[in-house]
Amino acid sequence: MAYDAQTAAPPEAPPEAPDVAQVLRANHLSLATFVPLRLLITAVLVAVPVAADRLLGVDSIFLTLCSPAGVLLLIFTLYRLVYGLRVSQCARVLRSYPLEFHPRVVKKRERWTRYGNVFEIRVTTRGQHGAPLMLAVHAAGRRRWPEGTEDGVWFAGDLPFGGVMVVPGGKELFFLKPADWDKTGRRRDEADPERLARAEQARLTHRTKRAVMMRPGA
Repeated sequence: MAYDAQTAAPPEAPPEAPDVAQVLRANHLSLATFVPLRLLITAVLVAVPVAADRLLGVDSIFLTLCSPAGVLLLIFTLYRLVYGLRVSQCARVLRSYPLEFHPRVVKKRERWTRYGNVFEIRVTTRGQHGAPLMLAVHAAGRRRWPEGTEDGVWFAGDLPFGGVMVVPGGKELFFLKPADWDKTGRRRDEADPERLARAEQARLTHRTKRAVMMRPGA
């Protein structure tokens, strides 16, 4: 059927869904490279003043400050490692839910924490209104917001419970939970047994209490 000026344009076909295994592999690799690199920098910062003193006889206050800087970097690396390990949690969600394309994501604001950035977003669904505000954190602990979300994203999960967002291209993976857990409680209470069982399988039925990047005041 031909479409003219008075005929509504057909909806655009969504892009090809990313390969889940490749998405998880890319984020595991990101974590695997992040930690050794930080540890290497830490070792260099700690070793430089010692080597400068013993080999060159140089005793400088600036070199002395390298050691505390290295220790601080190590502490922050451990923080990011402990609270950035969301890839395994995302994998559970992706095993329980299929990826569905959502045409638009609106980033409302972001909040810096020492553990990583927390993004407040709204994932729109075609034909539906009242999408809840969600908190999103990068599964591998990155801070920056990715490009390409204005053209839509892939989502696996159930918005009142939470889920996983994959940016087209397949390398940016985010874990999502409702920004106001109590406010979305009625939607969860209205879920049928099948939805509830799937959310339990993905471990999305509880408030994210110990996720420091989502903890109030963090």
